[in-house]
Amino acid sequence: MNGQDNGAQSDGGQGDGGQGDEFERDLRDWMARGAEAVRPAAVPYPEIVRQGLAERRGRRLAAAGAALVALAVVPVTALVLAGNGAGGGPAVGPVADGGPKPSAAPPTPQAPPGPAAPATPGQLADGITLQEAADGLGLCLAYDRQHTDPSGFRRTDLGKASEYRILLAHRSTGNDNSPGDGRYIVAVKEAPRQIRLICLIKNGSAQGLNTSVGEAGDPDSGPVRPDINGGKLYLQKLRSEGSWKLPYRWGSIGTVDPGVARVTVGYGGTTYEGAVDHGWFAATGILDRSVTKAPRVKGYDAQGKQVYDSDQDKVYDKSLP
Repeated sequence: MNGQDNGAQSDGGQGDGGQGDEFERDLRDWMARGAEAVRPAAVPYPEIVRQGLAERRGRRLAAAGAALVALAVVPVTALVLAGNGAGGGPAVGPVADGGPKPSAAPPTPQAPPGPAAPATPGQLADGITLQEAADGLGLCLAYDRQHTDPSGFRRTDLGKASEYRILLAHRSTGNDNSPGDGRYIVAVKEAPRQIRLICLIKNGSAQGLNTSVGEAGDPDSGPVRPDINGGKLYLQKLRSEGSWKLPYRWGSIGTVDPGVARVTVGYGGTTYEGAVDHGWFAATGILDRSVTKAPRVKGYDAQGKQVYDSDQDKVYDKSLP
């Protein structure tokens, strides 16, 4: 009995083991086939590299395009800002395509050039400015153009204001023959020939004009030559016309040689320093009493030596009429 029982149990154990091995093999085979089915494919490395390079190149091109757009915009902005500089109008913002374009501002008209300034500030007396003297010169030249001789022929074309230099400007005192105060404007022109004009301005208009063309060239004249018509500036009235209106502003002008460095003018007992200005001299002062003697003019060289005295000048009128 025991032998039979042991044999039965031994056979049964072998039977279970065979079936288990077969199941285990089937299970492993199934799992192997399943694992092969879900295994991912090989990584396409070359394709990934090519795609990365393409994307990087695309980003560089996009950045370069943005930079070009920025460069195209900058000049427009700069021009808009530049429109708000000194003398310009307000800055105009960008204008949308198709909208109205701002028109350019018209150029500022340039004033015509005027005469040159005198050598020293003292040649513009009584608060007269260079602009006022220039305006007066313009009135004088217009007066000359409007007043010709009866034949309609003007002997000398006085030219333009820009060709002149203001030599002297000071107030004038009227008299019985020419009532009302005004101002004298003296201007000189060197080329193409020398012209000197003395003009009287009253009430905003020229009342009279005296001109000289060229120099007399008198062989007896010295290195200083007081203007032969300078009495218009320092003579208020004739002796027969009574006393002068005082104080009286006067002037004295003339030409000088290159060696003359200094000129003084004495009038009514007081001596005044004149200005030497490009071959001319000009002096002005205030007279506080009536006089019968013309201004006394003296000239000096650069070393201070006196080279001229109007009292010794044979052609100079030393007494007032």
